[in-house]
Amino acid sequence: MLSREGSYGFPSAGPSALKYSHGHSDSGSVGFQGGSVDSLARARPSVYSGTAGPPPGDHEEEEDDDYFDSESDDPDPDRFVNFSLLSHLAVRLRDKVPRGTHVKSSIPYPRAFTGKDIVSTIQNQIQRELLINHGVSTTDRRAALQVARSLQQQLFFYEVEWGQKLLQDGVEDVYMFLDDLEGNSEAHREREELPTAVITSLTRCYASSCSEDDPCYSFACPRRQTEDWLSTVDPGILLTLPESEVHRQTIIYKTITQEEQYVQDLDTVEALFIRPLLKASPPVMPAHKLDEFVEEVFGNILDLRECNRRLVEAMYVRQREQAPIIQRIGDVFLDAAREFRFAYPTYVGHLPLAEKRFKDEIESNADLRLFLEECSRQSKQQEARRLDLKHFLSRPSEHLQKYPIALEAIMKETTEGNPDAYYLAEAIEAIRNLQNVAQLRTFQTAMGKGPTGKWEWHDIVAKDVRESLSKAEAKRQSIIFELIKGEMAYVRDLENIGLIYVQALREGDPPVIPRERLNGFITDVFHNFAELHSHHRKLLDQLHDIQRDEHPRIKSITAPMFDAALNFRDAYMEYIPNYPIAAYRIDDEMANNIDFKTFVDQCIRHPDAHRLDMKNFINRPIPRLLRYELLLKGIMDETPANHEDREAIPQVLEIIKSLGKETEPGVQSAKQKVQLWCYNSNLQFKPNESVDMDLLNENRSLIHAGKLLRQPDTGFEWNGWTELFVLLFDNYLVMTKTKEKDGVTKYNVNRRPIPLDLLTLANFTDPPTQRSTSILRLGLGGGNRHVEGGPSPGSGAPDTATDSRLVYPCTIHYNGRLGGLHTVYTESQQARAEWKQKLDEAIGLRKVVQESNKVFELEPLSTDTFLVPSISSAAVPSWNHENSLTGKVTCSVPFTTADGRALVAIGCAEGVWIGFRHDSRSMRRVLHLKMVTQCAMLEDFGMFLVLADKALFAYHIEALVPSSPQSAHTSQTPQRVNGTRDVHFFSVGNQGGRTLVIYMKKKGLDSVFRVLEPVVEKINERSKAPASFTSRFGIRPARSEWFRLYREFFLPSESFDLVFLKAKIAILCTKGFEIMDLTDFKSVTIPLRDDGYERLAKRGESCRPMGMFRVENEFLLCYDEFGIYVNKHGAPSRNTGTIEWEGTAERVAIHWPYILLFDSRFIEVRHVSTGLLAQIIPGNEIRCIWDGRGTCAPPSAGSENFQPMSLDPRIHCVMAAPEPVQHGTVGRPRSVAQHVFELTPTMPLYPPGAPGSPNNSTYFHQQTVSPPQSPNLLPMTSWR
Repeated sequence: MLSREGSYGFPSAGPSALKYSHGHSDSGSVGFQGGSVDSLARARPSVYSGTAGPPPGDHEEEEDDDYFDSESDDPDPDRFVNFSLLSHLAVRLRDKVPRGTHVKSSIPYPRAFTGKDIVSTIQNQIQRELLINHGVSTTDRRAALQVARSLQQQLFFYEVEWGQKLLQDGVEDVYMFLDDLEGNSEAHREREELPTAVITSLTRCYASSCSEDDPCYSFACPRRQTEDWLSTVDPGILLTLPESEVHRQTIIYKTITQEEQYVQDLDTVEALFIRPLLKASPPVMPAHKLDEFVEEVFGNILDLRECNRRLVEAMYVRQREQAPIIQRIGDVFLDAAREFRFAYPTYVGHLPLAEKRFKDEIESNADLRLFLEECSRQSKQQEARRLDLKHFLSRPSEHLQKYPIALEAIMKETTEGNPDAYYLAEAIEAIRNLQNVAQLRTFQTAMGKGPTGKWEWHDIVAKDVRESLSKAEAKRQSIIFELIKGEMAYVRDLENIGLIYVQALREGDPPVIPRERLNGFITDVFHNFAELHSHHRKLLDQLHDIQRDEHPRIKSITAPMFDAALNFRDAYMEYIPNYPIAAYRIDDEMANNIDFKTFVDQCIRHPDAHRLDMKNFINRPIPRLLRYELLLKGIMDETPANHEDREAIPQVLEIIKSLGKETEPGVQSAKQKVQLWCYNSNLQFKPNESVDMDLLNENRSLIHAGKLLRQPDTGFEWNGWTELFVLLFDNYLVMTKTKEKDGVTKYNVNRRPIPLDLLTLANFTDPPTQRSTSILRLGLGGGNRHVEGGPSPGSGAPDTATDSRLVYPCTIHYNGRLGGLHTVYTESQQARAEWKQKLDEAIGLRKVVQESNKVFELEPLSTDTFLVPSISSAAVPSWNHENSLTGKVTCSVPFTTADGRALVAIGCAEGVWIGFRHDSRSMRRVLHLKMVTQCAMLEDFGMFLVLADKALFAYHIEALVPSSPQSAHTSQTPQRVNGTRDVHFFSVGNQGGRTLVIYMKKKGLDSVFRVLEPVVEKINERSKAPASFTSRFGIRPARSEWFRLYREFFLPSESFDLVFLKAKIAILCTKGFEIMDLTDFKSVTIPLRDDGYERLAKRGESCRPMGMFRVENEFLLCYDEFGIYVNKHGAPSRNTGTIEWEGTAERVAIHWPYILLFDSRFIEVRHVSTGLLAQIIPGNEIRCIWDGRGTCAPPSAGSENFQPMSLDPRIHCVMAAPEPVQHGTVGRPRSVAQHVFELTPTMPLYPPGAPGSPNNSTYFHQQTVSPPQSPNLLPMTSWR
């Protein structure tokens, strides 16, 4: 069945729809979608569908005489032809189509015809029918083409080669009828069947009571529709009316009829599409998406229906009041125009976006396509026409354009003096203005997309309006329009940042950027773009409101611009300085992430990206501010002298200009930060010599950089002087050689970076030296001559051998293990002075920062008790009543007595002193022992251990420091733990619930270890009177009663220390770290020395192991020169190699989460998890005398990571006083005080969980402004 959708502006015939039943499939159905017949004078399109098969036989039109002789003598041969029946058209086509001989594939076909012949024949038939019987004329051939294709699908004719493609309106394909006889005879045989279908657009009313003279009751009857106003008016009245009034009333009547049909169409939209779409089960799309789709596609179409319903009601009222002659209609439309003012511009302006959304959804959503097809099938049953949604969406826009035409036609027939002429003129003007506003809305809604988004000022302003403006005003309006149009494009680009990039990155699967870095990357790159979008969206809405209210001549836009400039200032102050960081993050990510590079390339090809990359989008806000300046200046230049903008625009310009100036410092700071990140990425270290200088720290800064010269180290140099590029950061001085590769400058580190904490300026005043450029230099310094007051005339070698330029020496001293004096040269006195100034500034700044963020500070325990002779004094006797020299301080241990006193025991060459902490005057010698080297306190057992002159003694602590009068009588006689004077060291710890004391003695080249366990009962026994002569002198028998032997073993290697682990012990020996289980004495040596670790093994043999500390699932092995992380099997666990200490560690201690390395010149504090340098504490002859061990509960070497930092001191050290003091009377020997300190943790400005101070992890976590992970220098896995 061929169905119709009111194609030509008139309704379908009949009170009911035709229905056919047939046995064939729907293969004959042919249709073209709504709106495709655009040239039908804004008529609604048709949808045809034909089916083959015999009719049911109940149609009076199809009888045996349906075949007509084209050569009949009947004066009206078309009298019995019904062109709405496909069978009748088929017969006419067979009779009328011109036949001839056509050649295809070199074969001639007689009695054939082309596709163009078929379409032309059908077009001639239906065009005449439309014109005569329906009053519609059209030259569009697409309806004829659809009829022809329906006949083709029902095999009324065939393509001579039996091709399967659809018939085209052209001469490429050749066709013949199936029933044509062979030969040239014009005769034809009868067909048993003809194609059957109804062409609803050509139907006449089929009601039995309907005739040309007496139309049927149906409003949709074509005959009724063709009735005019004349047939409803008394002929007597008609005779009294002039012809113009008859025409006027006819047009008014037709206008009312069209308005009724329009309202019906809007009702159909709701009934046939919106309601079923919302109630569809199953739904055609998710609920949240469905509501959005309905809102975007249908917009406020139901509001339009309400407006037009009120218009129809007003016209009905006017008909009832003034029938049959309507005197006034203009006022009705004028009121309607006022009501249309908001509804129609909103709908028409949104229509392009609605059509695009509808098209996109149709292409991607098969369920929606099926749903709309079902709606069309239902529409045929209801209205005998196939309805197309796309047509209905454009119906309001088309209908709005018809109003001025209809009203002008009424006005043309209105007689002079009729008051309705005024109202009609006003209504026409109002509706035309409405059209202009709708056009403006269309431009605004397009937001720069599509043809309507490309309109310029002259495209939406009528020519007569443009001509009425002065040249200056026209230019002013054009610039204002350009500013608004540019703002639309800018806002759309900000929206596209979120759609094209941010949303796509977040929803990427697999992720383009790893999830753990994605949020930080988005924040670093796009920053607060959403805040900018919010401000400019608000500004654009205000500009659009002004444009809609004042178009086509806008008075001023300065007020919203001034308000916006004040409001978006803070957002730009934050966004603009971030741009260098954002650009760097993009470049770095593209260089290191191929997926991200592919993603950016794909985004460039996005239709809305305009072939611009990500950096262009994020840079968009910066030139926009400059554009505002240019446009506002242009508007002011064309503004009349007495206009308010003359005063207002300069104020806006001042705000925007100041914004640019105020963001400059932030931009420079960000550029410097990016420069630091670039240096961090491009610094190249030699293998296994990398140093993480913490360049990713937020507080890091580059103080100075420039070229310096270095004199060759030897006398035989082919390259002469070396040019260095020296970087002075706020924490390190780095000497590099530059090398450019692939457009990127790499900085090859020439010497180990020097921490500013260990840098001093030695000499910056030496006279200049003449620089030699000889290729061959003989002898050290042969190329240099000191010049006093400049070079003398005539001196030196010829120009080919000597450069007349002078170089100025700068000598610095590096106080580290690999340090010494370094001399570099500048090319001018001014450069040397500048370097000195910058170095002084950097060193001073470093001291201030470190003082504010130090991890530990020195709290004195004793400052004047322990004295040693100065180097210049002669040898003096030991401590006695005549002098107070105590000898070298060697050990200490804090403890608390039973009565709660906090004391400290300090051992030195002349014995052991005990006193209150932080009170030097309370120190008293309690043991007169020589050569005390180690002490420990077992508080749970009330026992004090002392190693003196290689003999290990145990004392009751109550005997040394009585806590009550009764304990004062405790015997001071010690227990001698070992038999002979051969103990080198001992260690105290807990393991398996036991308190153990292990001491080491040498036997040849072996190390023999004895493991002892305290016997509580024996320790607490009341001491008996001395039983032997030796006991009177403080010596007990060789066998100790307070300890029992628990284990004994030996190690065939020299040992230095022993550390208690969680379940095992670690022996520090020449082989490395021997990990042993005391239960079975099984052991393993780490680090591994297998194949692949030869370099590490060789390095370990030349260094002495100093300590071992557990860090999560790793161990940090500390040697005197370096440290290395290993796994539980002893293999290096990090690919960054070793951590090189700045000094030579003579002792290593831990105060979680820091390790402290004691060089004689300074204490090096590093983070145990990363190895990053946190603090350097300078001093003189520094030694560690307590590392936290030597108590019943020493700090575990297996501490878990991220435990809170204890604020209780756990480390003691001693250092020589800065200046020797004169003690006693004149002539007495000079002595030097030894200051004993405890290292007290501070409350730093940044939490101590970070790998340094200031804390960069805290900063990056909170601010999420972080540089990318550099390939070689990662903040958590690099060492210095």
